[in-house]
Amino acid sequence: MKLETIIGLEFHIQLKTGTKMFCSCLNTLKNKKPNENVCPVCLGHPGTLPVINQEAVNMAIKAGLALNCEINNFTKFDRKNYFYPDLPKGYQISQYDKPIAENGWLVINNKAADGLAGRLDKEEHLTRIGILRLHMEEDSAKSTHFKDKTLIDYNRSGAPLIEIVTKPHFTTPNEAKVFAEEMQLIMRHLEVSDANMELGQLRCDANISLRPKGETKLYAKTEIKNINSFKALEKALHHEIKRQTVLWTTGQVPTKEQTRGWDENKQETVAQRTKEQDHDYRYFPEPDIPPLTFTKQEIKNHQAYLTELPQDKRRRFMDMYELKGPDAKLLSADKELSFYFEQIISELKNWLQALESVEGTEEEIWFKHKKKLVKLVSNWLINKFIPLLTENNLQLNQNKISAENFAEFLTLIYQNKINSANAQLLLKQMLLTGGDPSHIMDEEDLGQINSEEGLDKVIEQVITENPDQVKEYQAGKEAVLKYFVGMVMKKTKGKADPQKAEEVLKQKIQSL
Repeated sequence: MKLETIIGLEFHIQLKTGTKMFCSCLNTLKNKKPNENVCPVCLGHPGTLPVINQEAVNMAIKAGLALNCEINNFTKFDRKNYFYPDLPKGYQISQYDKPIAENGWLVINNKAADGLAGRLDKEEHLTRIGILRLHMEEDSAKSTHFKDKTLIDYNRSGAPLIEIVTKPHFTTPNEAKVFAEEMQLIMRHLEVSDANMELGQLRCDANISLRPKGETKLYAKTEIKNINSFKALEKALHHEIKRQTVLWTTGQVPTKEQTRGWDENKQETVAQRTKEQDHDYRYFPEPDIPPLTFTKQEIKNHQAYLTELPQDKRRRFMDMYELKGPDAKLLSADKELSFYFEQIISELKNWLQALESVEGTEEEIWFKHKKKLVKLVSNWLINKFIPLLTENNLQLNQNKISAENFAEFLTLIYQNKINSANAQLLLKQMLLTGGDPSHIMDEEDLGQINSEEGLDKVIEQVITENPDQVKEYQAGKEAVLKYFVGMVMKKTKGKADPQKAEEVLKQKIQSL
């Protein structure tokens, strides 16, 4: 029997508003002791009344529009009833039959894991994933379980969430992982959430079932919880496919929906409980919160404030700057980094225009140098600058190197005024001091010796000091030339141009 996999995802995304969803408590866990950031409203005391956070509503609409959802003109809140220690009221204020947004979609590149991330022009690489609904709700408290007790921290209770439910359109764990990564990028670009999975700002549950290939019927699904990373999501789904395949092939076709948790240590899913149905929650309209209505013009106003989304930026970077997929994805993933990248490009364009030796229109000049300069920018940002930030435990917004100075730094490399090794030393100094690259290069004597005249004396000295190696080279052992280049680099403290040094060395030795 050939089986196919059916997967749907649910995301709980914590919004980065100043205050909680229905009260004035600060919406932060930073530097807070357990149960410190609470009030009678978020603790569910009798007689308290919730008040809707307008900014949370705006963020929910923005997220819905980014996911191509229809924003409903009429939406309301409901009570979702269940009894658990992390829910102080005994119910959660959520949305049931009238969510704020529904019927959306997002196209993903299902070949992203193969290094083709960002390429959205090949039909066979694309998968359109439907978004069933996006609704607002409040978060529960945080439970910490021990062998003999459970501790509850209510600081998180009442934090604003949006829940996004996809249609069961995924057929592989890789597709689910790629979609989850894309969801994180979108929320960060919209600035509605930091969407950090490790901090619980983005939580993902996966629903999975199998069925005989060719059938359209959906069988009992399993919901996987406790997923705290994208890798864990992929692993949990792979494990569940194997587990359910065994059930099918041994005649134990699942008939009841089940909730299982992902055990990172055991690398397997563990049964938790049978899954609740909608009627188990006894939904009914929240009597203390009036419905919300939106006009078409209000929704259009929100649409106008949408920024360029990650997929659009990635595609533009590939088209405009001819970047490869993985480089475009990396440089466009972080909003600040993508802006920094384009600022540097702009500064380099200005530098080219200012050169007296360059003739032509702005477009002609840029076209001539674009490929080399863009490659230079992307290589230094991705392979040197970002690792340097990580090494110094710095965020991009703590970086002291202005885009103008970074562009000037790259012009020194482009004009062979400094070699790669010394350029790395220069970049470190720039990061520490924020100083001008040309000044630091002169002060630290890092500039490159390019002229034959400047190299002659050093090369003659190296040749004189190594007569045996000269004879080996003259006898046909060309590999010795690398030894001579190394000696030249050592004597010039890394300031010589290796290629130029090699050329002059050949000339000098051949003329002996």
